[in-house]
Amino acid sequence: SLFEASQVYRRLCAPRLVRHGKFEIASETFAARHVPGDFFTIAESGDSAMLALGDISGKGLAAGMWTTLLLGLLDIHREFSSAPERIVAAMNRDLCRGSIGAPLSTLFLAQLNSETGVLDYCSAGHPPALLLRADGNLEPLSEGGPVLGVVPDALFVRGSVALRYGDVLLAYSDGILEAHNYGDEEFGIEQLEEQLRSVRNGFADAILFSMLGAVQDFVGGCPQADDMSLVVV
Repeated sequence: SLFEASQVYRRLCAPRLVRHGKFEIASETFAARHVPGDFFTIAESGDSAMLALGDISGKGLAAGMWTTLLLGLLDIHREFSSAPERIVAAMNRDLCRGSIGAPLSTLFLAQLNSETGVLDYCSAGHPPALLLRADGNLEPLSEGGPVLGVVPDALFVRGSVALRYGDVLLAYSDGILEAHNYGDEEFGIEQLEEQLRSVRNGFADAILFSMLGAVQDFVGGCPQADDMSLVVV
């Protein structure tokens, strides 16, 4: 049933707020239907935390089933490597293999070291995460490769940044950018960046709820076609 599927989905995904060493990680997903095609998970191991924000094309029960597959592949390949670009490349090969007919998926995969603050990441066709520095500089995290499940031997590269005190990292799904109001205007990247700058001083969950509130105010009750996810580190 849809209820059981949504319960399984909840168990697979990260709690709303996680504290990892000196870091706070807050996340939320709003489903366009009962079971979202977006997912966010955290796997902690000592000083390291692996963060995965994915967006599977499609909605409802089918997308929920593919979420289980993608997270299974992530778990398998995490055992053999901690390098995000290698894990993403291996997942991509598996999704391209055979005739499973996996839907197109984007993925932002990041390995955070809570001692050093170093974040290694790989973005597979996912909208660039935004790193707002304490000094006001905004850095898009766009290193990576194409969407998953299309080109078996696609090349994926790693990006690396160091998170310092006062920095805020925002990852999101394209449903946030494409959130639209009754005037058929989209929320868009400019508003997202502007909103991030205006709420940057605070705890991760406070920033998250302010950002979500801004999106909901903009949408004003207009039904949405896509799931919406936000992650604040």
